[in-house]
Amino acid sequence: MKELIGSPGTMSGLTLRITQCAFAAASIGVMVSAAGFSTYTAFCYLIASMGLQLLWSFGLACLDVYALRRKRDLQNPVLVSLFVVGDWVTAMLSLAAACSSAGVIVLYARDLDFCRVQDHPPCRQFEISIILAFITWVLIAMSSHVMFWMLASF
Repeated sequence: MKELIGSPGTMSGLTLRITQCAFAAASIGVMVSAAGFSTYTAFCYLIASMGLQLLWSFGLACLDVYALRRKRDLQNPVLVSLFVVGDWVTAMLSLAAACSSAGVIVLYARDLDFCRVQDHPPCRQFEISIILAFITWVLIAMSSHVMFWMLASF
């Protein structure tokens, strides 16, 4: 089978999973450092979704490290189908969380001018966290796509 960029058990797959972890952790860190984020349900959902993404990507990164050290092949139909389901579930949750959070911040920042009128909400931090969540989603969508094509090739 042809090796795809980002497939499990490869260096490119490990790099993809580590960058997913880094952007998910950055999104969580920026959102948590913003005062008052917990009063908005969409932002709490973003934190939960990015936390799940962080755990999933970290677990698969550890599996990639194991496969690279032991020179194991992770490309069997059972493992790949598990990766496909996990990647698609976390991708959908991440996209939903990023979109709902973006909707809230657009409503407050653009439509209601809530960020200009009141000084206390850290709207820039909310926006940065949402951008990082969208970048995380793009990365998980890439790995979902690779896993889907690997499963289709069996």
